[in-house]
Amino acid sequence: MRDRATGALTAIVVDDEQLACDELSYLLMDFPEVEVVATGSNGLEAAELIQKLEPDLAFLDVHMPGLDGMGVVRRLREKGVELPFFTFVTAYDQYAVEAFRLEALDYLLKPVDKVRLAETIERARRMIQEKKAPDSSATTGSLPKPAAAPRSKLLIRASNRNFIVDAADLIYATIDSGLITLVATNMEGQSNYRTIEDLQSSLDREMFWRVHRSYLVNINRIKEVVPWFKSSYQLRMDDKKHTEIPVSRVQTRRLRELFKL
Repeated sequence: MRDRATGALTAIVVDDEQLACDELSYLLMDFPEVEVVATGSNGLEAAELIQKLEPDLAFLDVHMPGLDGMGVVRRLREKGVELPFFTFVTAYDQYAVEAFRLEALDYLLKPVDKVRLAETIERARRMIQEKKAPDSSATTGSLPKPAAAPRSKLLIRASNRNFIVDAADLIYATIDSGLITLVATNMEGQSNYRTIEDLQSSLDREMFWRVHRSYLVNINRIKEVVPWFKSSYQLRMDDKKHTEIPVSRVQTRRLRELFKL
């Protein structure tokens, strides 16, 4: 096995057949640009792993008990969770049309061919690079739009009333099923923003940090950094419930730099 490359693409493999799961994980070991961070055996596990670990890639069996691979994608979309690049891996070819309707990265037939798998990984690597590419204005010479001043006030809807709070009093925001909840020092309620991205873009980027696809936190309201499994961390926030928020693997490096871990 070759050493893993720095900045490897993280991946999960989920299949209810342990042998198939092990075989694909073993094949992926020959690709230094890919790191398998977790495996699972059913769709419910897949959905949980995607939300907790935020992998770059997900390899999902189509037929699984409880929730099938396509059901995983539909459920996470309904919840407003940003999906990784996902590939369906199955012994059946009749689901390919539906898979690509769901915007799957690829559709692999078992037993997985290594050359075909290499094409999938290369496609994923290229698409992730394009996603991270700088804005075209930097290369075309056009002037970027000036950034709007960060908002100092936020609206929170609670008990059928609209409250205005200082942005600095926001402890964290989270999204579930497309609904954003704001937790401030003295109240909790819903936001009028539709996405976490929109909310973050309106706030001070030096103060508010997107630690996870589903969470935006106020750096000044982090109470404790809690070691979690596989060298990952959770943040215990300074709210009344001392909420613990997962830090995605992608953001772990910034966490270490921020607090000199």
